[in-house]
Amino acid sequence: MKNLIFLLLAIMLPLRLTTTAEARIDVDISSAELRKVPVAVPYFIDSKEVGKAGELGQEMASILAEGLEFHGFISIIQASSYGGGQQSDWLGLGADFTVIGKYTNEGNDGMMMEIRLIDISTGRMILGRRYRGTVAKTRMMLLKFCDEIINKMTGEPGVSLTQIAFVSEKNGIKEIYLTDIFGNELRQITRHRKIAISPRFTADGLFISYTSYHRDNPNLYLTELAQSKITTPISRRKGLNMAPAWAPEGDRLVITLSMDGNPDLYLMGRDGEIISQLTKDEGINVSPSWSPDGSQLAFVSDRSGSPQIYVMNINTKSVRRITYVGNYNTTPAWSPKGDMIAYSGHHDGRYHIFVIPPEGGRPTRLTRLWGDHESPSWSPDGRQIAFSRNRDGEQKICAIFKNGAGLRVLFDWDGNESMPQWSPRPAM
Repeated sequence: MKNLIFLLLAIMLPLRLTTTAEARIDVDISSAELRKVPVAVPYFIDSKEVGKAGELGQEMASILAEGLEFHGFISIIQASSYGGGQQSDWLGLGADFTVIGKYTNEGNDGMMMEIRLIDISTGRMILGRRYRGTVAKTRMMLLKFCDEIINKMTGEPGVSLTQIAFVSEKNGIKEIYLTDIFGNELRQITRHRKIAISPRFTADGLFISYTSYHRDNPNLYLTELAQSKITTPISRRKGLNMAPAWAPEGDRLVITLSMDGNPDLYLMGRDGEIISQLTKDEGINVSPSWSPDGSQLAFVSDRSGSPQIYVMNINTKSVRRITYVGNYNTTPAWSPKGDMIAYSGHHDGRYHIFVIPPEGGRPTRLTRLWGDHESPSWSPDGRQIAFSRNRDGEQKICAIFKNGAGLRVLFDWDGNESMPQWSPRPAM
């Protein structure tokens, strides 16, 4: 991950092209009646062979189009409908914007590309960038521009360069894996050949913590993603060392420990030293999730007789229950926007994904199709939720937009997949 950051800084230096408009394009992406923005992404042109796209130019356009469409409020006008050429009748095709790109193979494995976002109504360029890097970084450069387009349209960068950690049984046992959000680069993180569960990114996204049973006790470990060969134990106390939540500032975590018999929440330093005990003998207390400002903590407790979502003030340790609909509500995930908590609740014999304001109130059910939907995790822009769906014993990682639209399976590999965790954006 550190190598990724340095490559973005040192190799993929984006050179700003002169733009005629710096103002943000106002797109309301929260509306239930969202009109998607039609965008055309014609084939990229090889600057050394004027007018020629070729397979590489087609692939570049496809990568950028996929990234834009992933964000849910952009519809791509298929290149096949106009032949992929850059001199098409965009108004006639119904495009609001088009992305025009060209590239140059610079030798010694070098790649340069220039990409422009054009407002069709005015004919003006509203965003332009030039990137230089290696051929191997072509995809990364394209997705970086994708996130800049999303930023231009919404005021916040996209999530094209983020990743999802999850548990997979593709090799017959639960291990931690990591992938980009498009499922193109799958990487196995743990190789304990014993159960590994509950992956959690640190606040900077450079490390993953997880619980492993490879020493016959559910211990907590930390792995640096830049190498993922050496794991560091954080907590190997007797009993549970489970499902930590990393504080926004990154140097503390909340974890469930059962060393004294009852599963309780503890505030712990990155070095594994306990700072304070947050709950004590009031039922089972698990699944912590920090508020974005680090002042509160959502968690699950059965202190009222059934698992429900509670919110704790970290400073005072005062606790209030926020879920009262349903008798089994678990795995809260606080939105990075701070306005919603997602969770999995039992309803009509199935588990579904709900959202509820942190102060409580009437929850909103997002998933409505058959199957069990569990372990929600927010995208860093707070617009999407990843979760696992179980249908007849087959578990897959899915995503849905926060308005309940666009449910789809993200990955389709062999073996069950569960416990997804969406990474922070990589530092730029």
